[in-house]
Order: sequence, then structure tokens, then C-alpha cells
Amino acid sequence: MPGKHVDRNGMAGLLPELAWRGLLQEQTPGLAERLARGPITGYVGFDPTARSLQVGNLVPVMLLAHLQRAGGKPIVVVGGGTGMIGDPSGKRDERPLLETAEVDANAARQRAQLERFLQFGSGPGDAEMVNNADWLRDLNLIAFLRDVGKHFTLSYMLQKESVKARMEAGISYTEFSYMLLQAYDFLHLYQGRRCELQLGGSDQWGNITAGIELIRRTAGGDAHGIAAPLLTTASGSKFGKTAGGAVWLDPELTSPYQFYQFWLNADDASAEGYLKAFTFKGADEIAGLMRAHRDDASGRTPHHALARDMTERVHGAEAAERVIQASHVIFGKLEPAAAPAAVWEMLRGELPGAPLPPGAGPATPIVELLGSTDLVTSKGEARRLIQQGGLYVNGQRVPSATSPIGTPLAGGYYWVRSGKKVQYLLYPPLTGR
Repeated sequence: MPGKHVDRNGMAGLLPELAWRGLLQEQTPGLAERLARGPITGYVGFDPTARSLQVGNLVPVMLLAHLQRAGGKPIVVVGGGTGMIGDPSGKRDERPLLETAEVDANAARQRAQLERFLQFGSGPGDAEMVNNADWLRDLNLIAFLRDVGKHFTLSYMLQKESVKARMEAGISYTEFSYMLLQAYDFLHLYQGRRCELQLGGSDQWGNITAGIELIRRTAGGDAHGIAAPLLTTASGSKFGKTAGGAVWLDPELTSPYQFYQFWLNADDASAEGYLKAFTFKGADEIAGLMRAHRDDASGRTPHHALARDMTERVHGAEAAERVIQASHVIFGKLEPAAAPAAVWEMLRGELPGAPLPPGAGPATPIVELLGSTDLVTSKGEARRLIQQGGLYVNGQRVPSATSPIGTPLAGGYYWVRSGKKVQYLLYPPLTGR
């Protein structure tokens, strides 16, 4: 769980901190002067149309985390109201509307994930979570059009990138109105909680500035915004996407092992930027990790540090340790016999496998065992593989087809490997999932 830590430079150091970490693309004029006067309350809105946040959401999460570390107060706005419409920013198509119960359930799951990054509580600098459904679901349409809509011209709204990008494909009035609702969120928080700052990705800049304009026009107040750049991979593709889809924070959607591998497999050109953007490691520590990488790129020192840091934060230290041990086994850095049963149970969800055949035991010839699995097509193929020296059981090369399978690993598992990439797990039938 995160602990609230106030940086020595306080609020005045927030913008420089975000800048060197690559998390600052836009800021409103006069923000530095406002921060120099002391703590500020800022918010980020999160769309609850999915049951989990994904790594692509981590940039605005880190913005809030740095705000809190600098001494400010973060507010998490769960879009229980706006989430029923959907933000058109960065979207090509309109999303289906969700039922209220589903939106509320998703919001509750995301709250638990955000607690890994922010300290919630009732203190002056503790994070607070609110749901904009509390003030949007019962909003009177006539009053909204009179009090909010009249302050925005069509030309103003059409200039916003989130709208312009959708004009050719088409945008419904429902999504077109999203900007006004988000602007109203900012006004509501400004008036009720003295929230003066909205943070988000650069795709939100149009919505952020609309809220600032509404506060100026209706409340005569000064409000501010910060936008971080939208991160991409070194190849220019969208950050947080893999061949298998989005990388989620929910372990039921993306396993801790897959989550760890996502960060570990970051390309070399992105590793330093990810360490700056997604961890709290200081400049000197990151520089040391990059020096180690330049001295020995095969060690992938910064990648391992990044993967461990992120997996510990999202899934906890115990899960991270199991994942690291599993990764070390797979890549030959840990003897299979030294891995505990929990590691093999984790790998059972990642590798193909099957239960041990009835009656199989340490004395069963390996060729008999393999012939009953789909690892090979026949016992003849198994014999040829063994004769070629290409079959390993529990990390040991199999010398002959008549060799027994031997003692199982912790938990009763047998790890079978053919070459570098083909891996298979055999497990006791009674080890249920």
C-alpha cells in the first residue's frame, strides 16, 4: 500500500518533477505562481465502463500520486454519470451505454486498484473519491442548458480535438455533450471542494480548458490544468497494448506473470522513460540503472527493476516474488527444484499442461508419460526427441527413453521442456483449480 510522502520542494517542485519525468506537456498560465503559494486540490476523472483500469490509465494516476507527494490533495472522480455516456476523446466509435449497476460495480473495483497508488483518508492531504453520478444523474436538463450550455458556442466546441477527430465518422449529440458535463464536474468540485486543478492526458486538454472557462464565466474564479503527453512505444504504437489486447491491473484479466512480462519486455529505447513516468525512483537511481544497462545490455537491469517495481505496486510483494521466481525458472536463472509449489501453481496458469495419467509415479518411464500427452504426437516422436538430446524434465536432460520421470517438483509438478520454447507442465490430478 502506498504511504503519503511529501517531497522536500513541496508544491513549487511539482511542475519540475513532472517535467523531468516526461509527464508534462501542457499547463495553464500562472500555475507555477499558484503552486508557489501552497497546497492545491486537483482531480482526475476515470471512466468506469470497464471492470478494471489498464496500464494506459497509469499516467493520470501518477499525476495524482505526484500531486499528493508534493503536498496537494488528490480527488478521484469516478465517472458514474459521465461513464453512462462515454468520453469521445481518442475513440473512433461510440461505445454502448452501460446500466447503472454495472457502472457502479466497475467503479468499486477501480477504487481498490487506485489504493495501490494513493493514500485515501480523511486528512487534509489524503485522497478522496467521489462519483459524479451523485450530481449528474438527477441534473435538470433545462437548468443545465441555461446555466452551463449557454456559455459554450458550437464553434468553440467544434474546435476541440476530441470532437474534430470524430466529425467525419459521426458523433452523436450524447457524446458531443460530454465536454459540457466534464466542464460541469470541474465547476461542481471548484464550488464544493475548492478544487482548482484538473489533470489528465493530452487528449483531455480540450475538456480541461472547457472546465476552466466555465469556472471563469460562472464563478469568476481562477482554475488550472495540467496535461501529460500520450505515451507511445519506441515503434510509435499505443502504450499499454499487446498482441493479446490491453494490459489490465485486475489479476483475473491480466495475470501477475503476464503483467511482469509486459514491463520486462519493454524495448530498450522505452525503459528509461517508463522508469521515470511510472516509478518513484529518483534521477540518480535511474541513471545508475541505465549505466548498468550500457555496461551489460544482456542483463536488462533497468527492465528488471521496472517490472519488479510495477508488479509489487499493483499486485503486492508476495505475488511479485512468485512471478520473479517463475520468470527465473523459465529463463534458467533458478533451479526448478528450488522453486516453491506456489511458483508452479502460478505457471500452471501460463503454460500448457495436463494432469498426470492415473498410476504415474517417479518410476514411470518418461517415454510412457510423454506418449499420453499432447506434447508429442507419438511415443516414437518422444524417443527420437530424447535420442537427439532435446528433452528436459525438471531442468535435467533426459538420457534415455527408459529413464524414469523421477521425483516431482514442489507440489507434485513435472516441468517438461523441448528446446528453448516448447514447455509443458504435468500436475497431480487432485490439484484442482
